[in-house]
Amino acid sequence: MAKKSTDRIKARRPVAARNKPAPRAKLRLVKPVHKDRVLITGAAGFLGSHLCDRFLKEGFHVIGMDNLITGSLKNIEHLFKREDFEFYHHDVTKFVHVPGDLRYILHFASPASPIDYEKIPIQTLKVGSLGTHNLLGLARVKKARILVASTSEVYGDPKVHPQDESYWGHVNPIGKRSMYDESKRFQEALTMAYHTYHGLETRMVRIFNTYGPRMRLNDGRVVPAFMGQALRGEDLTIFGKGDQTRSFCYVDDLIEGIYRLLLSDYAGPVNIGNPKEVTIKQFAQEILKLTRTDQKLIYKPLPSDDPMQRQPDITLAKKLLKWQPKVDRAEGMKRTYAYFKSLSKAELNEKEHFSFEKYARK
Repeated sequence: MAKKSTDRIKARRPVAARNKPAPRAKLRLVKPVHKDRVLITGAAGFLGSHLCDRFLKEGFHVIGMDNLITGSLKNIEHLFKREDFEFYHHDVTKFVHVPGDLRYILHFASPASPIDYEKIPIQTLKVGSLGTHNLLGLARVKKARILVASTSEVYGDPKVHPQDESYWGHVNPIGKRSMYDESKRFQEALTMAYHTYHGLETRMVRIFNTYGPRMRLNDGRVVPAFMGQALRGEDLTIFGKGDQTRSFCYVDDLIEGIYRLLLSDYAGPVNIGNPKEVTIKQFAQEILKLTRTDQKLIYKPLPSDDPMQRQPDITLAKKLLKWQPKVDRAEGMKRTYAYFKSLSKAELNEKEHFSFEKYARK
């Protein structure tokens, strides 16, 4: 292995161990060297685009990759004039090649809302399996550290509350949400296998509900759904009685947690999210107050396998990463509402900005 630059804090590589669980490492932040190259998949998506911004701000050369099934070039168009940003229109379920060295890979390519992955279930499964396999292989060839984006959905409809990383979950493997849940569970298993068998430097983040600018209004998740309905003058739709809970983390806080996790020396999964829990009904009332609208709340049947509780235990993130969310929900929602309010009338009424048809039969 080539000798590392002396101005970089050397991170301990995990020792390859066949048929042995990976040891838990202590936190060790790494000082990035100016213009190290990082590959971010799903770069045109909500989280991917914010990650591109953060790594450029930190002085990295960023290579974004996205097949634009659910991502939008609008999210990264402000980056195209930069010399330290490249973009590849590519599907990571196909062979992935990036010329030159890579320091880090962040795998964030995946449909991430029920509307998306129910319309393209096979593509969702493929990006979590084949896509992850391709990127782990690339990381091994490039001797790069890779962070994969997992999700709180690996816990399913949890029987443990709040959920910590030791909880194995309660997931229906053939349910309506299984294509997403199981692709992420497989992704974690494959990533840990590469870590223990090949000694690859891997990181895993379990992301809880996140919101902020650049979310798609039509993606089916509760924050854009409520805000879109309020802005269009429609009644707000609550599924079930509204007593199910969610915990919402503002995107800037999440990105900070992900950045710290990538630069740490810890290979196991880590919850990143805001532990402040709220019922969906209470949240809908907050949206009405924020938007100063007087729409009604209407109730529809709860979808199958929809989790009734979602709250992260972030004890591990606090201990290892010295991280916890800073932006409270009231402030974060003001910023998010300002973004949605800035959209054009056409964007507010847009049902889909992309086409699923060419992917549906793959």
